Amino acid sequence: MNIQISEHFTFSKLIKFCLPSIIMMVFTSVYGVVDGLFVSNYAGDTAFSAVNFIMPLLMIFGGLGFMFGTGGSAIVAKTLGEGKKDRANEYFTMIICVNIIVGVVLAITGFIFLKPAAILMKASEKMLGYCMQYGKILICFVPFFMLQNVFQSFFVAAGKPDIGLKISILSGVVNMLFDFLFIGVFKWGVQGAATATALSQAVGAIIPVFYFASENNSMLKFVKFRFNKKIILRTCTNGSSELMTNISMSVVNMLYNSQLMKYAGQDGVATYGVIMYVSFIFVSIFIGFSIGSAPITSYNYGANNSDELKGILRKSISVIACTAVSMTVLSQIIAYPLAKIFVGYKPELFELTVHAFRIYAISFLISGFNIYGSSFFTALNNGFVSAVISFLRTLLFQIVMVLVIPAIFGLDGIWVSIIFAELLALIVTMYFFFRNKSRYGYI
Repeated sequence: MNIQISEHFTFSKLIKFCLPSIIMMVFTSVYGVVDGLFVSNYAGDTAFSAVNFIMPLLMIFGGLGFMFGTGGSAIVAKTLGEGKKDRANEYFTMIICVNIIVGVVLAITGFIFLKPAAILMKASEKMLGYCMQYGKILICFVPFFMLQNVFQSFFVAAGKPDIGLKISILSGVVNMLFDFLFIGVFKWGVQGAATATALSQAVGAIIPVFYFASENNSMLKFVKFRFNKKIILRTCTNGSSELMTNISMSVVNMLYNSQLMKYAGQDGVATYGVIMYVSFIFVSIFIGFSIGSAPITSYNYGANNSDELKGILRKSISVIACTAVSMTVLSQIIAYPLAKIFVGYKPELFELTVHAFRIYAISFLISGFNIYGSSFFTALNNGFVSAVISFLRTLLFQIVMVLVIPAIFGLDGIWVSIIFAELLALIVTMYFFFRNKSRYGYI
């Protein structure tokens, strides 16, 4: 595939360009699922619950990588659209270097405060040991995790999403092979799962560094730069919605776990873990499409090509609508076999998981529009609107719903709360789309 972000995009060309990013995100989520499968079936439900209990805290660090990636790639793609390639390369190099420094600082800080944080989150005595075994290994690899995430966006901006896909597949294969070796053969349990994930993150971070440091035929490469505080601030502001999404999801997941311990105990936490693994595969399709299409939006915004901007938006909404309906139907069909694979060894946990996932999956009808809306405004370099959508969707609305709805409907209210939260977020997303149509000329 040799499609440049400066080209005119038909439906087929848009899908072809975004497909590597979609597959990349799906594949990333799949090898996360493999971790869960091995831990659940080889280490037991307590270890599985512990991994899912501590995971939200680890994902906050990865969210900073997405912030630098989405916020920075929007600026870089816009700069390329303005015809300033040398400056775009300087910005790109600077953002990667800052990302590495921040990652090292966070790894040190996280290692020190991991146990107090787990205790503060009210991890049970049975789960705490597993939380530490898993978390301490992955905390040390936070710089690699952040780099892996930031490069996902920059490969698209560089016009090479296919290379990003190949590296993602290689990382996934490394993870799954070592999962089998460390957990299935050596019986290392959660430590094996963490080590396998850490090695895959290292692969996904190191290979892109060598690629962009050498001569390549992409639109980006590492160059000498002068530190530009203004661009870093714009990167953080513009990508704040993606950071907010990851932080909010982590905070909300902690709240869900707390509510589930109250209403269903450890089985509820395990059920939610399965839902999160599986739902992320579905949602990653929306995320991948949003990541893939964002640099196209940024480039055409920078080039003042309003006709192409209109076309991209119209086609994207159509793609998301068709995908949302298909995914919701599919999720109802596969709920039973998926639950069987994860927790089939425990009948009551299996039945709870099937029932909960079928309710939760209705949210797929709505979530794609909100994910794309937030990403679209990031691509337009409007970090404020993007952050507002993300903050309301992933934090405020979900917190309110998961506290209020279960008080009325009990345990089922926890699974339903995501649907109400997405509906409220859709109203906000539509409001911002129509409010800003004249400013950007996309309608």
